[in-house]
Amino acid sequence: MKKYIIPCLFYYMLIPFLALGSNIQTRSFEDVQLYPASEPYYEGFLQVSDLHQIYYAEFGNPLGLPVVVVHGGPGAGCSSNWSSFFDLSYYRVIMFDQRGAPRSTPVAEMRDNTPQKSVEDMEILRNHLGIEKWLLFGGSWGSALSILYGEAHPERALGFVLRGIFLARQRDYEHLFYGMDKTFPEAWEEMVQFLPIEERDYLISAFHKRIMDPDPQIHLPAAHAFMRFDMICSTLLPNSGLLQKTALDDRFSLACARAFIHYSANQFFLKENQLLEEIGKISHLPAIILNGRYDIICPPKGAYELHTRWQNSQLWFLPNGGHVSTEPCIARGLKHAMDEMKIIIQQ
Repeated sequence: MKKYIIPCLFYYMLIPFLALGSNIQTRSFEDVQLYPASEPYYEGFLQVSDLHQIYYAEFGNPLGLPVVVVHGGPGAGCSSNWSSFFDLSYYRVIMFDQRGAPRSTPVAEMRDNTPQKSVEDMEILRNHLGIEKWLLFGGSWGSALSILYGEAHPERALGFVLRGIFLARQRDYEHLFYGMDKTFPEAWEEMVQFLPIEERDYLISAFHKRIMDPDPQIHLPAAHAFMRFDMICSTLLPNSGLLQKTALDDRFSLACARAFIHYSANQFFLKENQLLEEIGKISHLPAIILNGRYDIICPPKGAYELHTRWQNSQLWFLPNGGHVSTEPCIARGLKHAMDEMKIIIQQ
């Protein structure tokens, strides 16, 4: 009898790991077609503090299942082109620009600007729109903010579709300054040459000093140097159009660079590993996690760590993907995830 006990025990111990592995897939979605992009049916501004006013827009079916799009950056802002990820006959899609992002005011303003304030803004927006619960759709920094919101208000979340996982730990934000040189040494060298040689060992503080300077002659060159490096690293294949757009758009470059650098200089205003430590508050909710296999900005390990803590999650590695949502493999995966989430929510 004993000879059967040990194999049986081993089998039952293995079941959780087999189940976990079955929810990790490599998927390219080559046959998936995006929906047509749409313009919003409503745009507006919402005063969320004495200083800050946030832009928001609504797409799709006003009576549909609500989903809030949480952009990255933190200061990057949303794009109407992202509406192509959603079946707009089914979803009511809400996009908003976080504090300091390009269409919110004041642009690139870091006063009274923290993740906790963004969570409060999302609740103000939800109440303003008369929404009881919504899905959260977030990428890069937006994945972190979506998790933070869910952990603060689990009763308001229906589920999550998260892309390019960023967990806002020291290792995660320092990776962008000190880790990506291993893959893009020439781009990193170009970025650090912007700084005096004596400051190159302290990239966060050196860039923070310049990006927060009120003089455009100081903060704009710093923003463009940082964002050029970030954009080079963000795609699997070189994208000259993306680089050119960033180089010509002072508003976007300053908002995005200033927010990420300022948040990094302040440890993203979170306790170390806070998001993973509190994931039990939302791990019963459904989540589809997507990460480009060759995402240099947010490497796949972060997505894997999140998945192993999130009981009710699927993890899709996208084999031809880097970081940005507009890369074909990533975009098709996001569209498919939102279609699959319709089925999950209806069950």
